[in-house]
Formats: sequence, C-alpha cells, structure tokens
Amino acid sequence: MMSEYATKRRTLLAGAATTAAASMLGLSLSPRRVAAQQPARTPILRPIPKTGEMIPVIGLGTFETFDIRPGDPRGDVREVIRLFHENGGRVIDTSPLYGMAETCVGDFITDLGIADDIFITNKTWTTGDYLSDNSHSERQLRQSRERLWRNQLDVLQVHSLENHDQVRHWLAQKKAEGAVRYVGITQWSPEYYDTMERLVNTGTLDFVQIAYTIITRAAEQRLLDACAANGVAVQINIPFEKARLFTPVARQPVPDFAREIGIETWAQYFLKWIISHPAVTNVIPATSRPQHLLDNMAALYGDLPDRAMRKRMADHYTSLTGVAEVLKQPPYPGKKYGGVVTWPFPQAQRT
Repeated sequence: MMSEYATKRRTLLAGAATTAAASMLGLSLSPRRVAAQQPARTPILRPIPKTGEMIPVIGLGTFETFDIRPGDPRGDVREVIRLFHENGGRVIDTSPLYGMAETCVGDFITDLGIADDIFITNKTWTTGDYLSDNSHSERQLRQSRERLWRNQLDVLQVHSLENHDQVRHWLAQKKAEGAVRYVGITQWSPEYYDTMERLVNTGTLDFVQIAYTIITRAAEQRLLDACAANGVAVQINIPFEKARLFTPVARQPVPDFAREIGIETWAQYFLKWIISHPAVTNVIPATSRPQHLLDNMAALYGDLPDRAMRKRMADHYTSLTGVAEVLKQPPYPGKKYGGVVTWPFPQAQRT
C-alpha cells in the first residue's frame, strides 16, 4: 500500500494544474499529438568547458527505468527515447551496472535512426585480478560498445569512484587512443565530495556526475566552485531524490511566482532550480513513462530563475509540511522496478 504522501506523479500532474494549463502542456493529449503541436523553441544549451561543445541541459537517465527483463514489454522505453530526441534531448546516461539499460539504449537509438545524434555518458565499475590489472575494464568497455552499438563513447566515468586511482589512469589511456572522448568520475553521496574535489583539482577530469537537488546542496560548499575553476562539466544525477521530492507536494499546484517564469509542474520546478546554477552542465532525470518525459523536457525551454528566484523557490519548498521527512522514505515510493538488477533497500510492490 502507498502512504498518504506517496501519490504517484501521474496523479500529481493531473491535479497540480488547471485543465487549461494541462492542455497547454499536452498532459491530456497523446505524446505524438503533443510533439506535433509544439511551436519552434530554442533549447537551453551549455558548453562542455574543456572543448566548448554544446549539449542540452536536460538529459535522460536510465537507472532502474530502462532495466527491462528480457522478453518483457519495453515499448514505453522506446517511446521515451523517441520523444526525448524529438523534443531536443541528446544526452543519455547509462551504465553496465544498470542491468539491461545499455541494451535498451543501444537497440532503440539504432532502431530509431538517431544514434549519431545521441551523446552517451557511460560509466565503468571494475577492479582487477591484481594491482594494475586493466583486463576487467577492457572487458567491460568492449561489452558497453557492443550493447550501445558504437565504437567510441562520448563520456566514460569511474562509477561511484570505484578503484578510481587505477581506473583513472586507464581512462586517460583510452582517451588518448580515441576510444572515449571525455573522462570523469561519479558519486551520489556527499560524503565523497571532498575526494571528488581533490580529483577535480588535479586538472585531469572532463566531467563529474554528482547529486545536487533543492534539498541536497552540499555540492555548493566547494565542489561546484572547484569544477567551474578547473573547467569540469557537471552532470546531475537523481534530481528528484528518487521520486521522493514529489511526496510533500502531492496534489498541490506550483506557486504562482514560479508560473510567472513559465514553470507549470513540480518536475519543472525541481529541474529548473538545478540547471539555473551556472556550474551545472546537464541533469539526467530518469523515467520510463512518455508523459513524464514530456514534462521533464519542458524544462529544456523558457526562462531560468535568477539568484533571487532560486532562493525563493528553495525557501518555499523547504517550508512545506513533510519535506523534513522526504529522505526518510524508501526510494521510489509506491513503486518497484522489476528488472534483472535487485537493490537492497525496501520497496513497495510495483504499481
């Protein structure tokens, strides 16, 4: 059973706005009809600092959501990728640790004929049979290339800093060989941000991937500044705190002051708050639902909050009843993802 706060996001979308506003967003229409009715818009792009290459600020994550058991239906995931590309998305993040996610990404970007447009950020989690053994890393890279159906990866990062002293040297070699274009490190827990800052300051990284949300702001203390100073692109993972940010705002509309800058839903509220930080390059919300994808992609367009608005948005959200309990919930309240990978935290039955 779901708790009183664990209302699904689809209910939130239906109840948070007026019928007219929902129609404007296309939330009451099919995804295909919505895409056909979108006027010409200019997406928000950010440069990768080391090269100046421009990428859209809203990407697509695949953790849990793209881990589909072989033989199970995966048409929604294909539609998510199609709509992501159609609405201006280019950056897809995945990992060998995400079960079938790499396979789904590779299959569908190839099937849809969009592989050349997609910028893939991937990860590696390896040790070795002995010190300085890179055979595990080589095997995992070969597997990722086969699953994603590409010879060169755009970004390859040390997943959760696993064996980073060894793997970073191997990544530098792969970059020099042209097997990967950019290298980096990832973590989701702020307890490791001191280590990440030290590595950023070596000047050898192109990317970092971290957690930074409207209630998890430890990266503001030093890490984001270090990335800006060293020309390191910042990619933000778990922007909705694994769906838990929506719990306190179930059935509540976004405040009027946010609507004044074009924010119509809480997903857009949380995403625009993140991407309005000047050090942030890209954020990767994950979903397997086409309607949620369209909601997220709306944050790729329009105005961004300034410093005063960011403070107002954060102050408003953190003042709401239940926000202090958000991170005490199990991840993905009311959901269970049934892929090949299982996780140790408790979850409700899949709905």
